[in-house]
Amino acid sequence: MSGLLRSLKLLPAFSSMCNVQIRTRTTKHWNPKFKKLRGLKFIKVDLPKEEDFKDSPGELSREQIRAKMKERGILPGRAWSERPVCISATGAVFEPYVPPEGDGKVSSITRMGAKQKLEYVEKKSKSMMALRKIRSFEEEFEFDEFLKEAQEIYINAHQSMVNKDRDKLPLYVTERAYPEVVHNIGDKTINWRFLESIEPPKVVHVRCLDVITKTNIFSQITVRFHTQQILAVYDRFGRLMHGNENIPKDVLEYVVFEKHLANQYGKWRIHDKIIPSWMPPKEPSSKTYLVPEDVEGTLTKKEAVPATT
Repeated sequence: MSGLLRSLKLLPAFSSMCNVQIRTRTTKHWNPKFKKLRGLKFIKVDLPKEEDFKDSPGELSREQIRAKMKERGILPGRAWSERPVCISATGAVFEPYVPPEGDGKVSSITRMGAKQKLEYVEKKSKSMMALRKIRSFEEEFEFDEFLKEAQEIYINAHQSMVNKDRDKLPLYVTERAYPEVVHNIGDKTINWRFLESIEPPKVVHVRCLDVITKTNIFSQITVRFHTQQILAVYDRFGRLMHGNENIPKDVLEYVVFEKHLANQYGKWRIHDKIIPSWMPPKEPSSKTYLVPEDVEGTLTKKEAVPATT
């Protein structure tokens, strides 16, 4: 025992001779007076007890639960608000109908008319497949009844445009066509009358498309209208821009009607109009001109500058 003590006493001298540093780890600070201050750095937190909420959750009111959570520093959970998305109309015309050139003027006896009839028969197969899809949702769907309804929708939509009735317009036009219609009737006075149908309305194109899921199906039917109408458009100053109130015009239009078949309360509405490239452009509308004054104060008509109406 005495030999062991003697060797321990000689250990520092031996380590200094061999340049060996012996480090000892200790958790104690060299100055004990800071022990209390070190203890104050740690704050004991009263952790929430799950038993407070699990034992009787039904007995606590909403305000009491909120007060307990606020007392313990717990943020209340955000309620998950899932907003339903309703896609009631598509954003474009899928597989748009291409009207044959000279439609309404070419006879079926001529070469061009016979070619049109042949192309119509070739495209009819896809339309019949789409018709079967429509009848899977509406068993009693018939073209004759639909054409009567389509003509009523066509007339009512134009009457709503004339009256600028923005509450009734969504009943006859889809969400895609509504902004265009509202833009076209802004700052204008429209006089429009439907006189008669030169040819009965005719279904020329039928297509169906599923959106997101296979059961969410939209249908689009293109109807050919050949009618006689009267149209006169006036600007905000009461000046005639387009048309004439006394001269009827023959109008050939291809109107696309759309319906959300998967929606039980879906309705046929105007979705778009197809304007073929061969159709002659409409009559140019009149413009409002700002006539500047010259140096002497007289109006110079040659230097008239067009202004927006």
